[in-house]
Amino acid sequence: MAGKKKEPLCESIAGEGCGLKKVLDIVGGKWKIMILCVIDNNEVVRYGNLRRAVYGITNTMLANSLKDMENDGLVLRKQYDEMPVRVEYSLTDKAKSLIPILLELKKWGEVNL
Repeated sequence: MAGKKKEPLCESIAGEGCGLKKVLDIVGGKWKIMILCVIDNNEVVRYGNLRRAVYGITNTMLANSLKDMENDGLVLRKQYDEMPVRVEYSLTDKAKSLIPILLELKKWGEVNL
């Protein structure tokens, strides 16, 4: 191991270019990972079902989180022109590529916490 430099998590500790900080910015907080879990488990989820599945979340927080996740390219929002309006959410390929990483974090938590 001598002479081999260890790769730092972030070059400039949690600075602008830090990939880890970018990830935590888009999935951090109390609700976003829970939302990802519900959508991943169901593939396509309507807003009302999502609201019931994420225990304790307010309508405002769910709407804001979904909007952020849509803007960050994690969630697809599909609205149907029906009355009442039907909206469904699914994961993008970008979000699907994050699921195995979250599973590893889950396993680590089960072993270490």
